[in-house]
Amino acid sequence: MSETSRVASDRQSVLSVKDLKVVFSGFKALKGVDLEVGENEIVTIIGPNGAGKSTLLDAIVGKSPVASGHVYYHGKDITNQSPYEVARMGIGRKFQNPNVYNDLTVFDNILLALKGAHGVFASIKSKLTAGKRDKIISVLDRVGLLEKGYSKVSSLSHGQKQWVEIGMVIAQDPTLVLLDEPTAGMTPDETHLTGEIIKTISQNHSVVVIEHDMEFVKQIAQRIVVLHQGEKLTEGSVNEVQSNPKVIEVYLGREQIDAA
Repeated sequence: MSETSRVASDRQSVLSVKDLKVVFSGFKALKGVDLEVGENEIVTIIGPNGAGKSTLLDAIVGKSPVASGHVYYHGKDITNQSPYEVARMGIGRKFQNPNVYNDLTVFDNILLALKGAHGVFASIKSKLTAGKRDKIISVLDRVGLLEKGYSKVSSLSHGQKQWVEIGMVIAQDPTLVLLDEPTAGMTPDETHLTGEIIKTISQNHSVVVIEHDMEFVKQIAQRIVVLHQGEKLTEGSVNEVQSNPKVIEVYLGREQIDAA
């Protein structure tokens, strides 16, 4: 076990994935993957296209059926629970493309996402308590959008829309936040700011990030997990992963060149 993995194992486990297998029409998308995420830890998952990264997140939140293996959240077996049930337990998921309300303000988007909110119009028309307002302002501050609170989402840049959705996820008070390629389509400056936002989020949440941009991975990762062809190739610190010959062969070296 690497030093990074040993330290991770000493943390209180928030998420524990054991020998997870996912099969689609005979195709083995995941072939027995293990994953541990500790309290307030940032774990970054990398790997070539088709490695099973998004499928792993889908399986954790109940979007893809698990053929065998288990997903434990705070020690409770949540394997194949519905996405709705998983979200209520405290696991928040952001997908690759922003899923926001473009015709509403940034403030109202966060209001809709607050834990306990039910329905678009009911949430907006309900009395805005001081507690809700303070919570929304806190979320906007954490995702760098405090000055954009009363702007329509449609007026924002692509990166800022990504931050709105990250804010909508953390407004639900999850213990665990799953982010699927949160910097896709961003400018370099937006990408760097996203990294700082994620590090701020990790002060109160455990975070799992799927990402391709290795400079961004270096910025945020406390531990990296490398997937390849549905299996975990290795895990460790940035230095451990970058110097691993198998990772250089299948991801950082030949395959990255081929994909260029």
